[in-house]
Amino acid sequence: MNYENLEFCRAEIDGHILTVTINRPEVMNSLHPPANFELEQVFNHFAEDPEQWVAILTGAGNRAFSAGNDLKYHASGSKRGTPETGFAGLTSRFDCDKPIIAAVNGVAMGGGFEIALACDLIIAADNAKFALPEPRVGLAALAGGLQRLPRQIGLKPAMGMILTGRHVSAEEGMSLGYVNAVVSQSELMAEARRWAELILQCSPVSIRTSKNTVMQSLDQLELEGAIQGCMSLPSVRTLIDSADFEEGPAAFAEKRKPNWQGK
Repeated sequence: MNYENLEFCRAEIDGHILTVTINRPEVMNSLHPPANFELEQVFNHFAEDPEQWVAILTGAGNRAFSAGNDLKYHASGSKRGTPETGFAGLTSRFDCDKPIIAAVNGVAMGGGFEIALACDLIIAADNAKFALPEPRVGLAALAGGLQRLPRQIGLKPAMGMILTGRHVSAEEGMSLGYVNAVVSQSELMAEARRWAELILQCSPVSIRTSKNTVMQSLDQLELEGAIQGCMSLPSVRTLIDSADFEEGPAAFAEKRKPNWQGK
């Protein structure tokens, strides 16, 4: 994929890490259909490329990660539409087993918060603000926010945010459990990168299997069924049959750094 022709986002690869920046700072990185479809292409390529192991998603500038749906574009009567993979190509993407880190550099409102919730980790700048304010403008958080937030922080805290549309700080987000770390704005990308590099120390096959198993198990009502059922997942069989499955124990026994192949 040619990243040089992107119009609404930037994408850069450094080693096995893909960094994607929503690039509409003039509208606080809010998203309209053309941006959503462009981001879908970027994350499709991320999912398919065997050399891309971890992604970091952030917003341009220091004011907003994403203010969500571009309501002015929506109100203008311009052509609408959402990719099958959802907002930013992520909120309805259920088959990507590679880790995605949200580096939230400011406002994450509505769809912007839903994008962050669809990521596996959230690293927040200390000026970040989170909210699902859709009811205040006659809408609802239908891109996964109403489902993911209660699952990630529990029913009552989630309803406290959903039914009021209130703004939540990065520190409160961490206390509620959906933010993994809070740092200064200047340290945000370095911290996100640090988490990505911690992930890269692990076998990429093990990471993909772990993410897939967690997500599949969340759909199981019983703990017993979730534990027993994970052994039948294709990703678990892929792990057991992989070169990384042999390399990890060998490196440990030989007291050396593992040479992960990702297969």
